[in-house]
Amino acid sequence: MTQSKWAWITACAAFAFGPPAAAEGTLIHAGKLIDTRHGSVASEMTVRIEGNRIVAIEEGYTAPRDGDTLIDLKDHTVLPGLMDMHTHHSVQFHKDIYEEGFRMNPADYAFRMVGYAEKTLMAGFTSVREVGDRYGLSVSLRNAIREGRVKGPRIWTSGKSLATTGGHADPTNGVNAVLMGDPGPKEGVVNGIASARKAVRQRYKEGADLIKITVTGGVLSVAKSGDNPQFTEEEVRAIVETAKDYGFHVAAHAHGAEGMKRAIRAGVRSIEHGTLIDDEAIELMKKHGTYLVPTLMAGEWVTEKAKIAGFFPELVRPKAATIGPKIQGAFARAYKAGVKIAFGTDSGVSAHGDNAREFVLMVAAGMPPMEAIQSATLGAAQLLQVEHELGTLEKGKLADVIAVRGNPAEDVKLLGDVTFVMKDGVVHKRPARR
Repeated sequence: MTQSKWAWITACAAFAFGPPAAAEGTLIHAGKLIDTRHGSVASEMTVRIEGNRIVAIEEGYTAPRDGDTLIDLKDHTVLPGLMDMHTHHSVQFHKDIYEEGFRMNPADYAFRMVGYAEKTLMAGFTSVREVGDRYGLSVSLRNAIREGRVKGPRIWTSGKSLATTGGHADPTNGVNAVLMGDPGPKEGVVNGIASARKAVRQRYKEGADLIKITVTGGVLSVAKSGDNPQFTEEEVRAIVETAKDYGFHVAAHAHGAEGMKRAIRAGVRSIEHGTLIDDEAIELMKKHGTYLVPTLMAGEWVTEKAKIAGFFPELVRPKAATIGPKIQGAFARAYKAGVKIAFGTDSGVSAHGDNAREFVLMVAAGMPPMEAIQSATLGAAQLLQVEHELGTLEKGKLADVIAVRGNPAEDVKLLGDVTFVMKDGVVHKRPARR
């Protein structure tokens, strides 16, 4: 066979099947590596990656083979990509936020979300659970990130949160009677079992991954109570049962203890905030295996802003001043009692990209740094039931890898300065040259 004929056959094969697969991979030489499954730190390790998967974790610094890419992080600590279980990328709170809905179109929110998502990823958070948005835009953001059109974390989204009429996530709270109308399941407002089931099915139709409900009043909604129960237990049970049919779990915003207990008994997977938790609610959470997603940053943020005259509407300000300071103590009680904890910040209240501040607050409340890291890796993956893919650096897992200088298992504040980010085998951030 002539050389030109062979070249022609090779070119045809490449066109039909693509270029021949190369045995190329990526090696990360890690000065330290955090094993989030066992809560330990190993020194001088190699993470071998092929495509978007970890194929080996090896002791020592493995020499690269021909074609391998070597990433030298010998002066870093390497750990799994972080996971935030409570974000809101469609907003970032500011003084005039209550008026912006009258001026901004869905497209305005969408373009803003893109920047917030990239900030979250660059902060080392490679996966998030988006629990409440505007116009269902987080579904589109999730899809755009998945398709590689924009940069951001892997997203599981609830779409629009569910509320009862006048409840915390009723989108018409605080507006005049002409604009208020009577929103229903399509808008995420339910009353009674039938409309509760319909709202779940509407979220399925829109492409959501889970359901978020607001079983008590909230701090930032323009409504009087921040903690009163706002769903009957039967309504929550109908939502949980219907959600199960569609492969959804249910996250429940709850500040007040009574609404919390109704939600836990009805079978929700997680309680968000848990600010006024009592002993009975703690025991119910332990009995049912319910997760607490603490969002301590939100409590800190609203407490500080409540001190500023005119920052919040006068209906909101006393709720922020009363409820905000209690959230850290509630977390400490729940943690010490043995409630399962999954990391979550409520970012969108505080600024996107500042998510790692939550670690500092968790440790200040009594959680050891390693356990705080585990809550944002393996613990979060277990809440989402994706621990076979994420949450640890192990063979077969998706290659979500981050790194910081120093050892965050000793000083958790270091997680506020992530210098290396890999998501799904793609490097998005590298350490600056020194």
